[in-house]
Amino acid sequence: MTASYQVRGPVAVITLNNPPVNGLGLATRQAVAAAIAQAEADVAVQALVITGAGAAFSGGADIKEFGSPKALAEPNLLSLVLLVENCAKPVIAAIHSVCMGGGLELALACHYRMAAPGTKVALPEVKLGLLPGAGGTQRLPRALGVEPALNMIVSGEPVLSEVLAQVPGQQLFHRMAQGDLLEDALAFAAEVAAQRPLPRVRDLKARLSDPNVDPQAYFQFARNMVGAQSRNFPAPLRCLEAVAGAVRMKFDEGIRAEREGFAALMMTPESKALRHAFFAERAASKLADVPSDTPQRPVERVAVIGAGTMGGGISMNFLNAGIPVIILESQQEALDRGLATIRKSYEAQVKKGKLKEDKFQQRMALLSSTLTYADIAQADLVIEAVFEEMSVKKAVFQQLDAVMKPGAILASNTSTLDINAIAQFTQRPQDVLGLHFFSPAHVMKLLEVVRGAATAPDVLATVMALAKKIRKTAVVSGVCDGFIGNRMIEQYFRQAGFLLDEGCSPSQVDRALENFGFAMGPFRMSDLAGNDISWAIRKRRSQAQPGLRYSASADRLCELGRFGQKTQAGWYDYAEGKREAQPSDVVAEMLAQHRAALGISPRSISDEEIVQRLVFALVNEGARLLEEGIAQRASDVDMVYLTGYGFPLWRGGPMCYADTVGLFNVLQAMKRFAKNPHDDAQFWAPAPLLARLVAEGGHFCA
Repeated sequence: MTASYQVRGPVAVITLNNPPVNGLGLATRQAVAAAIAQAEADVAVQALVITGAGAAFSGGADIKEFGSPKALAEPNLLSLVLLVENCAKPVIAAIHSVCMGGGLELALACHYRMAAPGTKVALPEVKLGLLPGAGGTQRLPRALGVEPALNMIVSGEPVLSEVLAQVPGQQLFHRMAQGDLLEDALAFAAEVAAQRPLPRVRDLKARLSDPNVDPQAYFQFARNMVGAQSRNFPAPLRCLEAVAGAVRMKFDEGIRAEREGFAALMMTPESKALRHAFFAERAASKLADVPSDTPQRPVERVAVIGAGTMGGGISMNFLNAGIPVIILESQQEALDRGLATIRKSYEAQVKKGKLKEDKFQQRMALLSSTLTYADIAQADLVIEAVFEEMSVKKAVFQQLDAVMKPGAILASNTSTLDINAIAQFTQRPQDVLGLHFFSPAHVMKLLEVVRGAATAPDVLATVMALAKKIRKTAVVSGVCDGFIGNRMIEQYFRQAGFLLDEGCSPSQVDRALENFGFAMGPFRMSDLAGNDISWAIRKRRSQAQPGLRYSASADRLCELGRFGQKTQAGWYDYAEGKREAQPSDVVAEMLAQHRAALGISPRSISDEEIVQRLVFALVNEGARLLEEGIAQRASDVDMVYLTGYGFPLWRGGPMCYADTVGLFNVLQAMKRFAKNPHDDAQFWAPAPLLARLVAEGGHFCA
């Protein structure tokens, strides 16, 4: 049973028991409904207490049922809420740990609520592109007050119970538990058992904290604020209108409006994309051939090879999680510079109030350094972050193989190189894998976990669990040049180069992609990363694949020494000490000469074509990765691009976006691009998986 029933004296205790967060799935809802009926029929029962087992009161809807017929089956959540609210005997919610979404809506339907300190309370539906659909937008403003309720509903962020208990005039919590929550709730239930009429949140009035403020003026101000902050997401404004309805409408009318808003949002592409991302993040951690009970290796100490930008950022991830780190460098000067950069980064966080002084000191105390490989021998995990050159990697891994203790995990932060080849530099290939952090490593969420042919299952299980500990979204990739993210971005940049050849300016391409929703267009991104880095990769790939075509414009740029922001000149010009990209006359002239040398007359190119060529290039290469088994699932590809490459969240990632556009339409566009004499017709041959899905009427994402 996912909910238990027990009578304690005159009180019936209903305990939600559906791990891990007591999700309100169909079986749980049925069990609660049956328990309420049993309590109402028992004349000896004078009151009911609803609480949750384990580490939550309730986290809301059961995500395993999300979008399935079970979510709507009776009693659905709204029906259960009404059943609790209409119970003839007082119902007390004993809330602890986590009370979110449908769990909070269930609690709001109870006649009384008692909370344990430290409970995280939230209505997070907006993060899925939805609004609370079981009365949350109508009851929370009545119980808590309009302003704090609106902030919670529009942001979706959790607030601690003791903070909410201090809101003036709030009727969300009738009591805060002083000792054992259940014992306190039983005593409170006995105290209110005979009180009538039973208080209901629906009978309260939703009011602003200041009665002199005009509600219409307040909500108009809120619309302006929320609208400006949620330009590409319809849910926050819908949430606001539902809360406004709680002020001006009768309760039942407001509930109907809430349901209409919920149904409308459920059908939006933005909500579908957000829900896809939600499930994709959870799916990414699951490996078909590495069961969840696979033993893990202990990781109590980490070593990082290289104190540069990446090495320092990687180290900070582990320091932030309370894991000791020792950094190894070859030169004292480089080591001192790297340690100073880490300290400076933490000091900046302290100055901004984002990090407390004691936490800063704790993290720095976990950091040590060395110039000698022997000093890192006892580390459980070592990550090299040295120059992206195979000969350099070989020297490092041969030394690691010689000194590291048996069972230590040896990881490379390579962004493109062959992990299988790197593993062969050691006598322990089963312990080797890639951990590709993205810059800045202590900020970016993505961690590409590259699985070598010999990588042991327990190594994978260990690093996937460790990724959660350091708050990364880990996605597993097989071995190929560039893995998932950089192999796909290669085609994206190739298309950007061909567009320059045909008449676009860097700013036009960037503007089109940024209007589509990318955080940064390809040329601003390249200037930030360093054009010399991609230049070196192109040289290596051109040698390995002589037939691979690139626009020569990027090579000409680098020959001019325009490597990006670090040289104050790249695709754009940059003033000293500033990051603002200014169009460059030098680049415009270089591109004009380049087109003339190719015999190309510039043509007018629409933003639509720019976006389609770059995004559909990602889609086609992503489909090839899936076909080859480099990526496990389409949603993994999307997670790489959502968390590592600035793909717009409200579009769900390239594969989800392709499904939204329609794979037939994607294929037709690719056929048009293949006819372009200045493009790469061979690349636009559809990946077998894409062609098969179009023929079958299928989708990348279920």
